[in-house]
Amino acid sequence: MKIIRIIIVMLVFAFSLNAQTTTKVVSANLNLRADAGTNSAVVTVIPKGTLVTIEKECNCEWIPVRYQGKVGYVNSKYLFNYNGNGSITNSAGNAGSQVKYYTNSAGQKVQSPTRYNSAPAGATALCRDGTYSFSRNSRGTCSHHGGVAKWLR
Repeated sequence: MKIIRIIIVMLVFAFSLNAQTTTKVVSANLNLRADAGTNSAVVTVIPKGTLVTIEKECNCEWIPVRYQGKVGYVNSKYLFNYNGNGSITNSAGNAGSQVKYYTNSAGQKVQSPTRYNSAPAGATALCRDGTYSFSRNSRGTCSHHGGVAKWLR
């Protein structure tokens, strides 16, 4: 039954003629569930600060999203508008958790060290202050965060 629901959600995404996709950012490590509701199986965990795609805005508690090729449901209270510049607001315009970025020496946009409950996807090191680094080079990693406590790669 769960597989049928997932297939239906995928078909809705694929054949929605008037839908305009919206990018949102999750404000906490967030469970992507097979169905709407906290009793539904967890498909995967979406790390805080990750961008997800929704097909249509709604004032519903649970909303279907796409993340890394998977389709499932998340609680909409953890979704914030993403303005494309690291600025995050909820639908009322209130500031949410802000994910910051910097440009590294190779000219790449990289997420600044950010605090998470567990290692998020893409993290390369755990800094001594408890933040996770996404550095693409070992030189200078966690330099403003007490140094590297543990490498994750």
